[in-house]
Amino acid sequence: MKAIFKYTLMSLLGVAMFSACSEDRLETTPSTAVATGEMTKSSSSAIAAIDGIYRFLYVTGYTSGWYHEEAGLCSINLAADLMGEDHIQAKSGSGWFYYDYKYDVKGDYSHNAGRPYGVWNFFYTIIANANYVVAAEETMEGDPSDVNYVVGQAYALRAFSYFMLAQWYARTLVGHESEPCVPIYTEPTTKDTKGKPRETVAKVYEQIDADMDKAISLLSATSRERDSKSHLGLAEVYGLKARIAQVEEKWNDALTAATNAITEANKEGVEIASVSQFAGLNNVAAPNVMWGMKIISDQSEMYASFFTHMDKDMGKYGASAPQQITRSLYAKMGEKDARLAWWNPEDAGNGDNGYQQEKFKFSNYQTWEGDYIFMRIEEMYLVKAEAECMLGNDATAQQTLNALIQTRDKNYECTKTGKDLGTLTSDKTNSLREEIIIQRRIELWGEFGRIYDIRRLHQGFSRTAEDGHPAAAIDSDFEDPESYKWVMVIPQSEFDGNENMDISTDQNPFD
Repeated sequence: MKAIFKYTLMSLLGVAMFSACSEDRLETTPSTAVATGEMTKSSSSAIAAIDGIYRFLYVTGYTSGWYHEEAGLCSINLAADLMGEDHIQAKSGSGWFYYDYKYDVKGDYSHNAGRPYGVWNFFYTIIANANYVVAAEETMEGDPSDVNYVVGQAYALRAFSYFMLAQWYARTLVGHESEPCVPIYTEPTTKDTKGKPRETVAKVYEQIDADMDKAISLLSATSRERDSKSHLGLAEVYGLKARIAQVEEKWNDALTAATNAITEANKEGVEIASVSQFAGLNNVAAPNVMWGMKIISDQSEMYASFFTHMDKDMGKYGASAPQQITRSLYAKMGEKDARLAWWNPEDAGNGDNGYQQEKFKFSNYQTWEGDYIFMRIEEMYLVKAEAECMLGNDATAQQTLNALIQTRDKNYECTKTGKDLGTLTSDKTNSLREEIIIQRRIELWGEFGRIYDIRRLHQGFSRTAEDGHPAAAIDSDFEDPESYKWVMVIPQSEFDGNENMDISTDQNPFD
């Protein structure tokens, strides 16, 4: 039985948008992608199609339910952050994100909503539409520079989507290369397209790497400046390649990509910013933002936005289910560290738990505005430092790390060496790499997705009451770095609609 799907193209505020509306089957293989026909005949219309994909990265409600947990990419990364050890949601509030934090979402696999279906649907929607743009590369009319610009982004978006799917639905690459990952679709699909089997983790990463290299080649060949920070330019694609190379443990590639990302970003005027220059993490115009989405008042998702869940001062979900940092991670900052302002240890609502976050704030409470930020240049310095460390260049890694962290704490000075990590993230080795990771944990708290790093580092972790975690979130299973606990199960609807996947042999473990 083949999957049955329906895609529609809408226009919101003059911007093309993709909306996937499945009829009781998952849209791994959609019947009618929006980026067909006239949408990809010329570079100008293809750019409108790409705009629609970017719109999908921040709109709310991309499944049939769980609306408040679906504020685009930020919500997926928030769930991944709550799955780690540094981020506390001590109260359930209305229930949003609380079950991600408690690792109690796999039971939703039978629904056309919830985390198992939502993440799968989200990234395959992007892939399906990117495939139509990619397929039109040779026939697309228009200035060659414009064609390279739009098709290069489509390759990058497809690579990014497979990268995220691999991180959610399989164990990390190194050590698990031959294990099953996700199906790969690289051609336009219709309602008659036959569903494909799961490919190995190694095969998925081969596809990711090929797409990233193609994206870099095309974007290097365009003279067109990107339309806005919502679009992926050459710097941002190098940034994504750096993230991927970290997971692949290809440290020369990670170093080259991070260095190139910094160089290209600097050309656009993007540079490390002081904490005061990007307060609230809500403005894509901040000098350190590489990639993010400008949210105007008419496009704000109000109650279902990322900031509604984070910002306690709005008085909504961020107040009923406050987001907190653990006490031990907070204590790792020096007394002069400007990032201390991102959390409030004196907040009356802290209780016996962690410290209230003040890092993410609405830019305008009356209009529910706040931009979504997906990549900052500071991350690239952290990737660069880790790659240098892993390549044995401790002195250079120290310089890179110090150059960044001294913009947060002028008294900071790292002289550590070595790359040893503990079995658990709380085990101390006092190595340089451990220090770099600690600074990542602080700098990227709430915005990157901590569990992604824990997985690639092959570490277990612990949650303790002393650190502020409630009893409901403490589980000894976190200590096993090979655990399937943080590998998401595949939604039932994929098995119902894909004859090449059998739930008895292809489903991920539930425990």
